Amino acid sequence: MGIEWITLLMFGSLIVLLMLGIPIAFATGSLGVIFITLLWSPAAIEVVSIRIFGTMYQYLLFPIPLFIFLANILQRAGVIEEMYAAFLEWIGALRGGLATATVLASTVLAAIVGVIGAAVVTMGLVSLGSMLERKYDKNIALGSIMAGGALGVIIPPSILLLVYAMVAGESVGKLFAGGILPGLLLAGLYIGYITIKCYFNPQHGPALSKEERAKITWGSKLKSLNKIIMPTALIILILGSIFTGAASITEAAGIGVIGAMIIAAIKGRLTWENVKIASFQTAKVSAMVLWTIFGATIFVTFYLAIGGGDFITNSILGLELGKYGTLIFCMLILIFLGMFLDWVGIMLLTVPIFLPIMISLGFDPLWFGIVFNVCMQLSFLTPPFGYALFFLKGVAPPEISTVDIYKAAVPFIILQIVGLILVIAFPQIALFIPNVLLNS
Repeated sequence: MGIEWITLLMFGSLIVLLMLGIPIAFATGSLGVIFITLLWSPAAIEVVSIRIFGTMYQYLLFPIPLFIFLANILQRAGVIEEMYAAFLEWIGALRGGLATATVLASTVLAAIVGVIGAAVVTMGLVSLGSMLERKYDKNIALGSIMAGGALGVIIPPSILLLVYAMVAGESVGKLFAGGILPGLLLAGLYIGYITIKCYFNPQHGPALSKEERAKITWGSKLKSLNKIIMPTALIILILGSIFTGAASITEAAGIGVIGAMIIAAIKGRLTWENVKIASFQTAKVSAMVLWTIFGATIFVTFYLAIGGGDFITNSILGLELGKYGTLIFCMLILIFLGMFLDWVGIMLLTVPIFLPIMISLGFDPLWFGIVFNVCMQLSFLTPPFGYALFFLKGVAPPEISTVDIYKAAVPFIILQIVGLILVIAFPQIALFIPNVLLNS
């Protein structure tokens, strides 16, 4: 059977299984085993098992459960709520201040844990009610929570960057450094959009009432800074130890967990019940990530072994779209896949194919890694299956419909696309900090 028909059969079968509701981990894994047995050799299953066991010992996977546990501990400790309250003290008097405070709190949280679920769920519980109570525009209220939470995709220590580094063989430290400015750029775009829209139409994001503003004094503002001292110290501890070379990524994650538990203890929330819940949540999310990696590894191993990578590469290059035309074409494929597939599956299925193409076209592999992950951020907001959409729907009040959430995502998806274009047009946004920090 020719590679063209195998490609059609494999990916067609994958789409059918996903439409039937089968998780991508088991869809890719089962298809990989079936095709290996029928079209390759039953004995080759042993090669796949060796690959999987090798993946289990990938040192870049070790920090993932640590960062997930860190996020859950901070969530149980109430740190996110306190950060939001602190930012609200300073900017709540401004139009759109509640939404801006949501984005700022989510940005700080992203720089600690790199897990979007904790930010979206907690900010949905903490800030959504107050924004809706003050008659905020639904698009701004819902969109700021989802887009702010998705910043954990690109701002270090992002779990997506960790998995990308493993798949692409890229330096984690350089990827983390490269994600800082694009992440801050996106946060700035969100805040700018919220501020401008609320400035021209105050009804979209009314400021705090006179009575509420009267309660905010310089003394209360300065006192509120205590609420962000410990999270800021945790950011410096984690990222500082990585960028200075004082600790490996796994050691930095372990240090972060200890720091988070100390913060929880100081706040009197390091209880057995909270640790148990955080541990169970960590096990569930880690298992989901790892099973998806195992399933996609089986699928990709077979497809690349039979020449699928060369077939896709030659097909894309054969379109003769030019250097940037090919890049845009690949980004459009990622955006489309992000509407239906899990981010881990997308990454493992596409990076081994797209990265060699980009290198052959002369693109910097580190820069492409950042562009890839900025593009992947879209997958968390794009309907119908964006993770952030479902996380927020799970904690939103009953009057908020799924259609409301989909509509709210659209303006922020456009802002993400603007951010992606800027990173493509100005590569130094992604490369400046890695060049300064790690090449000096």
